[in-house]
Amino acid sequence: MWLWILLIVIVIVVIFALIYWGFYNRIIRTENRIDNSWAQIDVQLKRRADLIPNLMETVKGYMKHEREVLENVTKARSALMKAKTPQENINADNMLTGALKSLFAVAENYPDLKANQNFLNLQDELTNTENKIAYSRQHYNDSVLVFNNTIETFPGMWFAKRMGRKTREMLQIPEASKELPKVKF
Repeated sequence: MWLWILLIVIVIVVIFALIYWGFYNRIIRTENRIDNSWAQIDVQLKRRADLIPNLMETVKGYMKHEREVLENVTKARSALMKAKTPQENINADNMLTGALKSLFAVAENYPDLKANQNFLNLQDELTNTENKIAYSRQHYNDSVLVFNNTIETFPGMWFAKRMGRKTREMLQIPEASKELPKVKF
């Protein structure tokens, strides 16, 4: 009789160990996916920051009287390059996005600049990079969603608590960026 009890206890322990092992691996895999997603965002942010000096050189000759716009782009790029944490990166990225929008809006007043092939190429490269950043952000948020769902639902929450894992924050778009542009006819 005691042999059966011992066998049942061993089977229960093995089943529990397998479940724990499965959830442990799932949590680690999703954390790694989040870290990889963030690395992809970081690569694209750096790529965009590397394009800015070329853009600034192209624009400077045409926009001599738009000093404030040029300074805002330079400050935002500098903040992005100095950012250490994901939150600092997000804030600097939002600042750079706003500065670039202003720069391109002002560029509309300079027909010669809009016709410059170097400016057009840089604008295309920045647009492509922006699309890659948007895709990478979406992938990051999807990974965070899977991770948070795993560690906030039963039995994953029990395992995550023992592993010391906490939920991760999704990347949010600032409220100002959500406003639709006003179109005038």
